[in-house]
Amino acid sequence: MRILLSILFIILAQLCAAKTWVIGANQKIRSLKEAISLAKDGDTLLVQPGVYKEGSMVLTKSLTIIGQQHPVIEGENKYEILQVSGRNITIKGLHFRNSGYSALNDFASVKLVDCSHVLLEDNIVENAYFAFHISNTSYPTVKNNRITGSPASEQLTGNGIHLWKSNHALIENNYVRGHRDGIYFEFVTESTIRKNTSESNIRYGLHFMFSNDDTYLDNTFRGNGAGVAVMYSRKVKMERNHFEHNWGPSAYGILLKDITDSHISSNIFLKNTVGIHMEGSSRINIRQNTFRQNGWAIKVQASCDDNKFERNNFLSNSFDVSTNGTMVLNLFNENYWDKYEGYDMNKDGFGDVPYRPVSMYSMIVEQNPTTLLLFRSFTVTLLDKAERAIPGITPENLADQKPVMKLIK
Repeated sequence: MRILLSILFIILAQLCAAKTWVIGANQKIRSLKEAISLAKDGDTLLVQPGVYKEGSMVLTKSLTIIGQQHPVIEGENKYEILQVSGRNITIKGLHFRNSGYSALNDFASVKLVDCSHVLLEDNIVENAYFAFHISNTSYPTVKNNRITGSPASEQLTGNGIHLWKSNHALIENNYVRGHRDGIYFEFVTESTIRKNTSESNIRYGLHFMFSNDDTYLDNTFRGNGAGVAVMYSRKVKMERNHFEHNWGPSAYGILLKDITDSHISSNIFLKNTVGIHMEGSSRINIRQNTFRQNGWAIKVQASCDDNKFERNNFLSNSFDVSTNGTMVLNLFNENYWDKYEGYDMNKDGFGDVPYRPVSMYSMIVEQNPTTLLLFRSFTVTLLDKAERAIPGITPENLADQKPVMKLIK
């Protein structure tokens, strides 16, 4: 009991000793850098409106920095604005602008290194190389920020929210556009990405590499150069996201490469060149998604196996499913296909004959892309009808044995 009282007394003494510093043009302290040097752990810095040209700043104390009406922290196109190391730090309500460029050091508006329990909230970042660069950090939270870049080329632009070798991160309700990758995870575990919008980025709206046991849900990825890529990872949950208008010769709603033991459910894939492209991926449950008006709804390479496609809707896609092999080791079951021309004599809600979603023409296009010039021609339609009647080229075992007759809701 005496030890507990001593601990409570120490905590209370620290709280009572905490101080609030006001920084502004008409205040005793006019520089954020000076306030950081004077403050002690547990203090709060209130930054009044204005433009602060502070050069490069380093924060290693447990401080709360709050901007009033988003004061501008100016990087003058040559400085990494704020580098943070430590724990229990909050940076909120600031406007970081024009951080410098350095391909060697990955300059960022805010860089977290060796941190834990850091909150970046309600900030504006404009014209940055990397906006937020987070490495070797536990329990970072990045929420309600607005990040806009000025994309020049993939080599001259960093990522919006970049995490490396971190864990238990929460990336929530951010808007990111105009960077190389909107959100980038590498060696990041047990983390959540939710309710973000990532659009008009040069490469990927979201890029996963070697990151396991993560979840991303309720996000919108729109108009990115190559869509979303999830690579070399396992146990990833992807739910209730929107993948929209990712058009281009190498653009996808999602590119899955060497992914295992994951879930893709209740997502919407709208107007992408390819909804889902899969290579070397196994044991993925793809369920209750809607694929609408894509070039290819799904491309499943022959290197994929033991994946399940169930209770999905396929609507107005140029090609529903495509593959580059004849041996298919994946299951398609109880999906709705708007191209299905079968019947339901016993009225059980399922078609009485299987549906084969791979057309002969899609197999030809896979081998010779220039044949897309014949798309919607009478000859192609005739050949596809003949192939469905007497299959010879398309994979014999790639079929939905119980196609659903009505749209799945």
